[in-house]
Amino acid sequence: MTFAVGARRIDAHGSEATCKSAAIALDTDLAGRVDAFNPAELMIAALAACMLKSIERVTPILKFDLRGVEIRLNGVRQDVPPRMESIDYEIIIDSDETDHRLALLHDNIQKYGTVYNTIAPGTRLAGVLRRAD
Repeated sequence: MTFAVGARRIDAHGSEATCKSAAIALDTDLAGRVDAFNPAELMIAALAACMLKSIERVTPILKFDLRGVEIRLNGVRQDVPPRMESIDYEIIIDSDETDHRLALLHDNIQKYGTVYNTIAPGTRLAGVLRRAD
C-alpha cells in the first residue's frame, strides 16, 4: 500500500497539504496560527485518526457494539534535540461491551495501527481506553 500527499507554501503565514480531493491548512507561520494544525498537532491528529480507523476496522470483526468514540491526546515536545517526547491519550468508548472486550479493542488499536506503530518506538506513547460515563 502506498500513499501520495502533496504540500505547498501559500505565503509566509501558511501552507496547504493535499491528498485525493482533500486539503488541510497547515500552520507554517513562525508566529503560529489558530486556524490550522502545526506540524506537531498534525502528527498527533494523525495518531488519533489512526486509532479511529483501527476501531472502524476491528469492530465488525469482533462484533463489537458501540455508540460513539472520543479520543483526547496531549503531546509534549522536547526542545533539544527537537522531537516529540511523549504523547498521552484517552480513548472514551460509549458501549455496553464488557471490560474484557474493551481491553481487547485497545489491544487491537495498539497492535495494528500503522501510525501508532510508527510513533511508538521513538516516543513515549501511553494511554487508556475507558467506557464513557
